[in-house]
Amino acid sequence: MKLKILPIVIVLLAHIVTPALAQSQPLPDSSSVRMEEIASGFARPLFVTHAGDDSGRLFVVEQGGRIWILQNGARLATPFLDISPLVSPSANSFGYTEQGLLGLAFHPNYPENGTLFVNFTDTEGNTVVARLQVSDDPNVADSASLEPILNVVQPFANHNGGHLAFGPDGYLYIAMGDGGSQGDPQGNGQRLDTLLAKLLRIDVDSEQGYTIPADNPFVETSGALPEIWAYGLRNPWRFSFDRATGDLFIGDVGGSVWEEVNYQPVSSTGGENYGWSLYEANEARSAAPTDGLTMPIFTYSHNEGVSITGGYIYRGSAIAELNGVYLYADFGYGTIWAGRQDSAGNWESWEFMRNSGYAISSFGEDESGELLIVNYSGTIVQIMPAQS
Repeated sequence: MKLKILPIVIVLLAHIVTPALAQSQPLPDSSSVRMEEIASGFARPLFVTHAGDDSGRLFVVEQGGRIWILQNGARLATPFLDISPLVSPSANSFGYTEQGLLGLAFHPNYPENGTLFVNFTDTEGNTVVARLQVSDDPNVADSASLEPILNVVQPFANHNGGHLAFGPDGYLYIAMGDGGSQGDPQGNGQRLDTLLAKLLRIDVDSEQGYTIPADNPFVETSGALPEIWAYGLRNPWRFSFDRATGDLFIGDVGGSVWEEVNYQPVSSTGGENYGWSLYEANEARSAAPTDGLTMPIFTYSHNEGVSITGGYIYRGSAIAELNGVYLYADFGYGTIWAGRQDSAGNWESWEFMRNSGYAISSFGEDESGELLIVNYSGTIVQIMPAQS
């Protein structure tokens, strides 16, 4: 086992803030920030991240299969990686699709081992998680080193999940949607014999493939797949670990009525059931029991948005008002919400910025913890202090 290093209907109705708390802890809003475009000209960007190597570089993932480097504010002329021939053709065609290159994660020891991981849907529409190495040129990955380590058949073209991130325990976490169509027709949300509709946790510190962490929650459960860390997810679109505490936040795209954010404290031993498809957020879809379910901490209805994009807890140093605040957004409406846990342990959420003007496909962090927005229309935006 690895050493664990701890490092819009708004839900004010569900999480009431007392007047005393509101006075002692003002709710920050968009007046505390400004949005600064730092790069443009991308084709369907879906994610931005860093390599943790103190280089200051940012890596921008395009849905069509390319990853670009931003260095000193400029995009390098050559892609860091181009696997466009390997990804679903729909990712490079006209019209909206949920397929393509969907996730990127650099190994925590990337400066030493040069290892990174990608998540994409292949030419058959199935999920592939693959390991690669950087080449002798630090600005170019070795595409020939691509080694698929996990393959998951996708029954439909939507709800692929696709996010990857290393947890504070050093394991790789993988978000998988329920397989698509609508309403979870295969019942994958509550099944433990499929990797669909799950958050997976694997150990990738082996020469080939991966191994199963011995403390994964279903290792000893008959009929369950041992990769599963949590289940009951519809289409987790961006999850993140709080870099200060290790707590986990998952934005899960809803069905016809609700969008939600799910939470897992760093102390969790896994196995949470987030409810889909028995529940959509807090609303039962059948005469389903609530026993054993972990309900969302934030929700909003389709009166206020259509598709959630999970974000990050702000841990940068530039915007003191945002410290400890979780920012998330709606892809369709461009609204940004903020949420946090109050001193009594209750979760509260509020509208941070209405109609930002961006199709927010993802948030991202730079090496210092400052937050970025990925605008699906082709730009990368940094959240800056209002006065700077």
